[in-house]
Amino acid sequence: MSIRITPLIDPEHGPSSRRLAWLASDTSGVPVGSAFLRLFTKSGQDHLAELELHVHPAERRNGTGTRLLNAAVNAAREDGRRSLVAQAELGSPGAQFLSARGFCKVLTLIYSRLHLANTNVAALTQIIEQSHPGYQLLSWDGTVPDSLAESFALSRRAMDDMPMGDTDYGTVIWDVDRVRAAAAAVAQRGDLLHTVAAIDEADGSIAGFTELVVPGDGKGDGQHYGTGVLPEHRGHGLGRWMKATAIRQACERHPDLGGLLTDTADTNLHMRAINDELGYAPTHQTIEYQLALASR
Repeated sequence: MSIRITPLIDPEHGPSSRRLAWLASDTSGVPVGSAFLRLFTKSGQDHLAELELHVHPAERRNGTGTRLLNAAVNAAREDGRRSLVAQAELGSPGAQFLSARGFCKVLTLIYSRLHLANTNVAALTQIIEQSHPGYQLLSWDGTVPDSLAESFALSRRAMDDMPMGDTDYGTVIWDVDRVRAAAAAVAQRGDLLHTVAAIDEADGSIAGFTELVVPGDGKGDGQHYGTGVLPEHRGHGLGRWMKATAIRQACERHPDLGGLLTDTADTNLHMRAINDELGYAPTHQTIEYQLALASR
């Protein structure tokens, strides 16, 4: 069967990335596959591209995936990218496809879900009410309050040493504009962003944070976007404290919510231990693959 690869115009140009897209179709014009290439544009990650590629199961093993991949690789290389990353579930056809085409495994992510109907709210409350001298919790919905915006942007460096295996991920550089843009993107798609932060009482700065995104209708599953504590404030149980608080608030505010989803690098033993204690159950694993792009 003859397959045609058509470049598409993707209108998704965010504040920190842009996308290219390709559609694979058969001789009748029926779509059989697609590829999306995210090109990160902010300083610190402008060497990186991220690939999402799908081929209909009935159309696999006839070269469609390879042609889509070649289009994306050539575009990434022409844009001066150094590394191309892609994810595939452990043991899936996608994992086999990437491995066979020179991608190397660089990171394993463990996905977990907390079933809210079975959550022990009393146990959460016991965690939340434990004393944390020198700190207090503060929470907000949507965009960070102006009075905390600068401190919140600075606190994002808590994620800089997050275990990333051998991924050539670079550094996400945060400022107030980027923090506000991220919150606006969540709101524009109709979801709810909820943040819990630990405040250092000595100077009122943010010592750590955890973010949770909930569907706008309060149903289905929420998604944790990140939990981080600045290095100088670690060892006080702040991550556990903040995450337990976010879970209890989700239970109270969104009674129809089914669960909360999170993903953690397999080497992030500290956060995995927190998730286990709070009742998250592993659901599956994905592998982050990476391809080094040699310049022409």
